[in-house]
Amino acid sequence: MSVTPTTPTETRNWYYRNQQAITPWLFLAPGILFFAVYVIVPIFQSFNISLYEWDGLGTAEYVGLRNYEDLYWEFVDRDAFYVSLKNNVIWLVMYLLAIPAGLFIALFLNQTVTGIRVYKSLFFFPFVISQVVVGLVFSWFYDPTFGLLNSFLGVFGLGPVNVLGNENMVTYGIIFAGLWPQTAYCMILYLTGLNAVDPEQIEAGRLDNAKGLKMLWYIILPQLRPATFIAFVVTIIGALRSFDLISIMTGGGPFGSSRVLAYYMFEVALSEYGFRMGYGAAIAVVLFVIMMGFIAYFLWSMYREEKGAH
Repeated sequence: MSVTPTTPTETRNWYYRNQQAITPWLFLAPGILFFAVYVIVPIFQSFNISLYEWDGLGTAEYVGLRNYEDLYWEFVDRDAFYVSLKNNVIWLVMYLLAIPAGLFIALFLNQTVTGIRVYKSLFFFPFVISQVVVGLVFSWFYDPTFGLLNSFLGVFGLGPVNVLGNENMVTYGIIFAGLWPQTAYCMILYLTGLNAVDPEQIEAGRLDNAKGLKMLWYIILPQLRPATFIAFVVTIIGALRSFDLISIMTGGGPFGSSRVLAYYMFEVALSEYGFRMGYGAAIAVVLFVIMMGFIAYFLWSMYREEKGAH
């Protein structure tokens, strides 16, 4: 049985016939490669390392699910893992306030107001500065001796309040600092979405006597669903992987009360707590599963809405 060889001309003709389908994949290939090497592969490596007891240098000892059992008992005993997980839940709930705040600021900035460019610059500013700078600024803001917060409270005969030194207040103080740039990010997403709102639907709503909250709820918000979805996903990821502000403002203190999972993972894997890489990887896996659970839920909700619309 003879096989007819493919000529260069036939190969070129095949590419020209399929170039519209192939060309996008050629452009995506470098990004897909980097994503696979630096994101997908490390995820599976973390799952694998979590099954070992390893200090990062010596021989890794296979221990199965023992690291996860230790996490479970820490949770039951309300130890460091329990505190970190509880703080992450608080971060998650409080951080979602950035979404409605960003929406209402975007609605304000979308109006024709005198000096609107100055307002936009002021609200955009927190987004472009580093989280380290945000942490330092709010550390000074909360300082019980010379901070602006206690100077303001002193006018009313209150204070001083040591926000970052109080076990019951420290997590909320750090979250408030994180909401500043996160609200700015959500505002940018909604400003972009508002530019794509169909003016004909706005006019139709006005003819139907839709004003104020009715206009917002029934006409504007449905068109902002893509921006809302991105805002939810980014905010949830930001809340669950919060690390920078805690490291800068408190270092997990006082007495470990401001720890979150990402910071606790750093402590047990890379700091003076003993270089327990397997244990740190187990914490990372738990954090990844929680994160993927939320993202999968929002993707499924968006898919159902799109399917119902058609």
